[in-house]
Amino acid sequence: MKSILWQWVDRPGHEAARITARLLAGTSVFAHDANPVSLDYEIAFDAEWRTTEARVRGWVGERRIDVDIRVDGATWTMNGAEVDAVRECVDIDLNFSPVTNLLPICRLDLKAGDAQLVTAAWLRFPSFALEPLAQRYTRVDETHVLYQSLASGFEALLTVDESGLVTDYPGVWFRV
Repeated sequence: MKSILWQWVDRPGHEAARITARLLAGTSVFAHDANPVSLDYEIAFDAEWRTTEARVRGWVGERRIDVDIRVDGATWTMNGAEVDAVRECVDIDLNFSPVTNLLPICRLDLKAGDAQLVTAAWLRFPSFALEPLAQRYTRVDETHVLYQSLASGFEALLTVDESGLVTDYPGVWFRV
């Protein structure tokens, strides 16, 4: 088991997460549009680091959040309804958390100089819509991975520890 505590850089808040055998679990508490947010999540994955299910529960201001995502082969469902837009995706990406970068980083096992395109099932915040997000991961060296979101042009040079957890996500999170 491994655990980590992140602090948000661009807003008040923290996130605590832990990795156990095939499960990521954590809580993110932060401010958004002058409202407090508390989100608990659990993400199950298989031996190849492919997402098998994800749950997010909590609240954003007065709004309750209860999301249940299941993956069966290429089929993704959210709260019982199939989401065809993310068919064939392998990774979940929680827009409000750095924890989900761990899944493709470990699954791809890139060597320095290697890059890989992936399309993640992106759970957007604050809408909680599930949609595809094209991404590129490039291993720079032992402790750095360049993350790029292809649609928006966003990129960040992530610092990662030996297990693949992000320890510094410039301008957004850092490990406390």
